[in-house]
Amino acid sequence: MTTPLLVFNTNGIYCQQADVYIDAWRPVKKCIVTHGHADHSRWGHQQYITHTNNVPIIKHRLGDITVTGKQWNERFVINGVTFSLHPAGHIVASSQVRVEYKGEVWVFTGDFKTEDDGLAEAFEPVKCNTFITECTFGLPAFSWEPQAQVFEDINTWWAENKAEGKTSVLFGYSLGKAQRLLKHLDPSIGEIYTHGAVENMTNVLRPHYAFPKTTKVSRETTKEALRGNIVIAPPSAHGSTWIRKMVPYETASASGWMTFRGARRRRAVDRGFVLSDHADWEGLLETIKATGCEKVIATHGYTDIFARYLREEMGLDARTEKTQYEEEGAEVGTKQEAEVDA
Repeated sequence: MTTPLLVFNTNGIYCQQADVYIDAWRPVKKCIVTHGHADHSRWGHQQYITHTNNVPIIKHRLGDITVTGKQWNERFVINGVTFSLHPAGHIVASSQVRVEYKGEVWVFTGDFKTEDDGLAEAFEPVKCNTFITECTFGLPAFSWEPQAQVFEDINTWWAENKAEGKTSVLFGYSLGKAQRLLKHLDPSIGEIYTHGAVENMTNVLRPHYAFPKTTKVSRETTKEALRGNIVIAPPSAHGSTWIRKMVPYETASASGWMTFRGARRRRAVDRGFVLSDHADWEGLLETIKATGCEKVIATHGYTDIFARYLREEMGLDARTEKTQYEEEGAEVGTKQEAEVDA
């Protein structure tokens, strides 16, 4: 029996023929990194390979590392195995990894979404034999509205708060969600302020992506200056001493988990907007069909339910594998970021 092209071991997803890992969760010699979120780009690898636009992101987060940047669809060969990176649409510079050896093709999605958000490079389905997919929102209950409607609701909420003399505090992860929010806020309503972690990451991205003017909330920022305006902050800033500066304020969270009413209550926010950087149920199924794959490996999410559906309803050879990637809902590292002087 031949060894599969990619296997899951205690370090991560491994290509034995090339001696390369993808999104390894323990330090390894060489690792291809799909995107900058801390659960996929871990510290300690000897060599990193990632998309060119992701290089400054992971350097900002990981410090002095040895990293090589690749362009979309640029093929690079390691010990006879051909690799290439393709847009995943999850966040800015997020990649799928295509792996080819002796005519067999595997694709690892990392995290992905199929809706073009106007900021991240739009998702492209990649033909393959075996498809390793996330299924964070792999239940029929998850069905996203077009983002234009969601942002209309967000901007209306902000305008209503302004009319009542309140500051709007909108929570989104400092990398990815925060920039997506910034991209689609309506600056004609008022000024856009940011938590220090959001401001720092956005400044790393500004050379490559267009964002509106933002102002970092500092010690000198007054309640009067914030009143009627909007503040973008990481979720872990909620409940911190930092947020007291915003009084009077209304809070909101932008997340796919806002689909469930209980999620808003658990997060103790006034408003929930269903906005995810992951594919919904239909997006997952449509993508699998578009790849033309025969085999599917489901990781991080509703893996058992999703794989069973693929087997029983779509006739695919589908199974699950455990990983150490987080689901949307707990951004790795935000506790530290919330303690940054903002």
